[in-house]
Amino acid sequence: MPNRETINNEPCPVARCVDVVGDRWSLLIVRDAFDGVRRFGDFQRSLGVARNILSDRLRKLVNASILEMQDASDGTAYQEYVLTSEGETLFPVIVALRQWGEQHRFKPGERHSDLIDTRTGNPIPYMVPHAEDGSVLMPATAVVRKLA
Repeated sequence: MPNRETINNEPCPVARCVDVVGDRWSLLIVRDAFDGVRRFGDFQRSLGVARNILSDRLRKLVNASILEMQDASDGTAYQEYVLTSEGETLFPVIVALRQWGEQHRFKPGERHSDLIDTRTGNPIPYMVPHAEDGSVLMPATAVVRKLA
């Protein structure tokens, strides 16, 4: 298993990303943060995760500058976890995972939550990568250029 130094020097962006948000709890914490969850107890209730695991993942996400701690917005003595601008850039990742799940983990007609564009009231369109000319990129039309 690679150690921390090996991961930090990994030339693959996917490997470095997965090191920070590649486990179930971290991604679900980020998902909940997009849904407005901000307090430790609310994350715990939403996720049903053990306190020690939640504490570890929140600390890891704060250390990675994905979440930051702020004084509670209601003036109480609590601290809240909020997405940083860097954390907000994970939105397309969460959307892509959601859309993959909708396509491949639900039976046709099975009910699930929807992600809605607040400006139109409609579900957001399916995300796909596009080339400079606007054409859809498929796995066969993209390649990773490895470091020599």
